[in-house]
Amino acid sequence: MGGCAGSRRRLSDSEGEETDLAPRPPLQDSQGAHWKNAVGFWLLGLCNNFSYVVMLSAAHDILSHQRTPGNQSHVDPDPTPTSHNSSSRFDCNPVSTAAVLLADILPTLVIKLLAPLGLHLLPYSPRVLTSGICAAGSFLLVAFSHSVTISLCGVVLASISSGLGEVTFLSLTAFYPRAVISCWSSGTGGAGLLGALSYLGLTQAGLSPQHTLLSMLGIPALLLASYFLLLTSPGPQDPGGEADSDTSARQPLINNEASESKPGSGSPLSLQERWTVFKGLLHYIVPLVLVYFAEYFINQGLTSDEHREFAMATACISDTLGISLSGLLALPLHDFLCQLS
Repeated sequence: MGGCAGSRRRLSDSEGEETDLAPRPPLQDSQGAHWKNAVGFWLLGLCNNFSYVVMLSAAHDILSHQRTPGNQSHVDPDPTPTSHNSSSRFDCNPVSTAAVLLADILPTLVIKLLAPLGLHLLPYSPRVLTSGICAAGSFLLVAFSHSVTISLCGVVLASISSGLGEVTFLSLTAFYPRAVISCWSSGTGGAGLLGALSYLGLTQAGLSPQHTLLSMLGIPALLLASYFLLLTSPGPQDPGGEADSDTSARQPLINNEASESKPGSGSPLSLQERWTVFKGLLHYIVPLVLVYFAEYFINQGLTSDEHREFAMATACISDTLGISLSGLLALPLHDFLCQLS
């Protein structure tokens, strides 16, 4: 019940709302809150990216699985591959697995492009709830799908869940100590490892792809529990988790007139301020686009407090853009390689 009460007292669900100042908690309570938030953000990073990773790991099965007539609950664990070109030396599906990659990343790209324009007006709790429901729906839809089209719709749900969750939780880190960003990043990295290994391990152990996906329905439930029950209310007097005496020692990586405004004023950023912050982030975004493009093609800056929430939500577009470009190029590359004899 304490976690539920904490979530109700959580910092305002919208950007412009202020909260009353509260006295600093005792040291023991503060340390307990630190660990709860660290574990909470690690789990949020893990659960948020889990469905995305699993859909990529299951891409070949999604495009090639065959259902046994009269038994909707059975998926042939070892389907006979149907080659797009029987003379090709590659194991080809009629549709490239890049189609799954694009279905898994383009909705996320759209969400991240539109998020800085107004997503902050929506409360955090409904966003997290929507993300969890979409993740669960993606597992169910792909597991019980009878066609590639329906399966790809399930992948789209996973992408919506991941994109909405990433923008939401990265924005939320602006109201917690900076250490939670490392916990979030570690969790997303863990999702890449655990998501892929769990799907591979369960299918290799004899579990069908359908039952493997159904066994992962606990992940969205864990995401919701981590947010609503584990995270504590951030201290409204110190959104960045730093004492006032330390703030002057920090050197902002984005210097502009807007950063001189009074922190904690609670006024929403104007379009001009958002554009100024975005331009300052470009030299971080562009290299990340290239890094993620290369990675997927083969297989923080500090901002003085009112800009941090917007900046965290905007900078995360870089990985999605790079992955999207790699998926678009992989489609014609797949057809070209499959035509080689």
